Amino acid sequence: MSKILNFIRRPVRYTYWNLNLYLIGTCVVLFILTMISPKTVNFYLGLYPPAVIQNHFYWQFLTYMFMHGGISHLFFNMLALFFFGTPVEQRMGSTDYSFFYFFTGITAGIFSFLIYWLTGQNVLLVGASGAIFGVLLAFATYFPEERIFLFGIIPIPAYALIVIYAGIEILSMGSVSNVAHMTHLAGFGFAWLYLWLRMRINPIRVIIDTFKNRRR
Repeated sequence: MSKILNFIRRPVRYTYWNLNLYLIGTCVVLFILTMISPKTVNFYLGLYPPAVIQNHFYWQFLTYMFMHGGISHLFFNMLALFFFGTPVEQRMGSTDYSFFYFFTGITAGIFSFLIYWLTGQNVLLVGASGAIFGVLLAFATYFPEERIFLFGIIPIPAYALIVIYAGIEILSMGSVSNVAHMTHLAGFGFAWLYLWLRMRINPIRVIIDTFKNRRR
């Protein structure tokens, strides 16, 4: 077990090449392609359980992260990725950030796929939200006291915003909508796992300690 942990935690050389810019650019390009031929592009690149099972389109666990269902879906995801992902990438380094981003997004997709498959739901899953929710958790872990302006007006520390988001997603699980709340929560969960196993940081402990320190 110790050898596995040592391998997982093996450090990599710090480099920074602004991976976020490439992620955002790829999402924008694929969105344009979706506008040109939505049915074809979504069938091949969105995460669709029958396509994975019957056609063996296993690449969809990766490509679904770059697909979006509309201009507002794309805009708000890319806005969050730009403002929260950039400082996280600068803190981690681009190599570790790429591991983190793709691990969180892919595992959130696999988790969602298994739930859809086991419950017989043929749902088309698209969007970077699973990975972005992981990025939000990482931001709150590295910069818990950073103030975020909710609705552009109300200042709130990052750690509190994450707690609010998690609460909203949990309460919204039973609602009927096009929002993949389960995938968002999976993004939180797998991001926590990555930060705990590889980076040796427990986000939950950071949030609790920050809350306690603010009350003193």
